[in-house]
Amino acid sequence: MLAVAPLHAAICNLSVQPLDFGNYDFQSSQDLESVGHVIVTCDVSSSFTIALSPGTGTFAARSMQNGAHQLFYNLYTDPTRTMVWGDGSGGSTAVGDSGIEVDRTVYGSVPAGQNPYIGVYNDAITVTLSF
Repeated sequence: MLAVAPLHAAICNLSVQPLDFGNYDFQSSQDLESVGHVIVTCDVSSSFTIALSPGTGTFAARSMQNGAHQLFYNLYTDPTRTMVWGDGSGGSTAVGDSGIEVDRTVYGSVPAGQNPYIGVYNDAITVTLSF
């Protein structure tokens, strides 16, 4: 007789530390950079995928808003800020990983050379965890 253990579905939780770019200096020739974190915690080691929505704008050109005004930025999977973090569409990449507790860094950049209206800018990104 063969004994089979019951199947246990993983229970995973997601927590997010948002990016805070601080103050944008329109006279600076340097991009404004920041990092945030997406942390996945599962009760058993599991494979999963983390996808980010485009927010306002597109994966190629996300934008933070201040009323009708906008400030362009993007989110990346790598510290060199070359791979746009998205859902796998529009030239973006979703992040796959596995484990019990995984902390993935989100790299953000606001390109230099923009001349935004003075004020507070923000955007909302939906983080989707699939496992």
